Amino acid sequence: MVKSMTGFGRAVKELDGYVIAVELKSVNHRYFEFSSRCPRQYGFIEDKLKSFINSRVSRGKVECFVSIDALNTESADVAVNNTLASAYVKALKEISSTYDLKEDFGASTVARFPDVLVVKKAEEDEEKIWNMVKSVAEEAVNRFIEMRSVEGKKMYDDVYSRSQFILDTVSFIEERSPETVQEYNDKLVERVHELLGDVTLDEGRILQEVAIYADKVAVAEETVRLRSHIDQLRKFLDSDEAVGRKMDFLVQEINRETNTIGSKCNDVAIARKVVDIKAEIEKIREQIQNIE
Repeated sequence: MVKSMTGFGRAVKELDGYVIAVELKSVNHRYFEFSSRCPRQYGFIEDKLKSFINSRVSRGKVECFVSIDALNTESADVAVNNTLASAYVKALKEISSTYDLKEDFGASTVARFPDVLVVKKAEEDEEKIWNMVKSVAEEAVNRFIEMRSVEGKKMYDDVYSRSQFILDTVSFIEERSPETVQEYNDKLVERVHELLGDVTLDEGRILQEVAIYADKVAVAEETVRLRSHIDQLRKFLDSDEAVGRKMDFLVQEINRETNTIGSKCNDVAIARKVVDIKAEIEKIREQIQNIE
């Protein structure tokens, strides 16, 4: 069944001394677009994350947020960036001298400036980190896809019911179309009698005119194609693959056939039904913009 491109999923696990959280959210997009935020020292996982998520998600603008907190900090060491600290002290002294201010700053003041204190951690096993993040990401993606599937079911029901309305309306047009030809025949005979009186009619000529009219207003080919397109649309709805773009193209074809029927018909009842179909097509088009 189709899935929505809107979704959210989050997972948190404590693994081997780390607390790892992965959060995913997405909105509509024509293709797959991925962006991520993760701790600077773990930037090596970003490309792997993108490939992993793309293997499960085909379309949508996906944002991924990753946090990795080490519970064991014994291996961490704090170093002083002496070059930067010296520059800050020099600048502070210059401010004090220039503006005749008291030099009331101490080590704690300097230490609060950005990047003066540098936390150095022992080298970590990148493959180990990635495998842990992947296991959490997999859980988050499963929840993410589950939400997409729930939203997809709602769109499935809506598009299916609208497609049924279109099929019912097509049935009306198929029944009504031959009636318009008979009505044209009756009106033509009546008009000739009004103009010429009770004269013998050339039935061959009348039939020829009616045949020409019938050919002009015939919509059998269009209704057959419409039914075929609706059938294909429903097959797409049942698909587990990413079919949103294919459905968008198919809806354009459905709209084209409907326009052709509208241009051919010379009947108020059919014209009104064409308007109804076009209204449903537009609603279907809006829905499938959010289908993966």
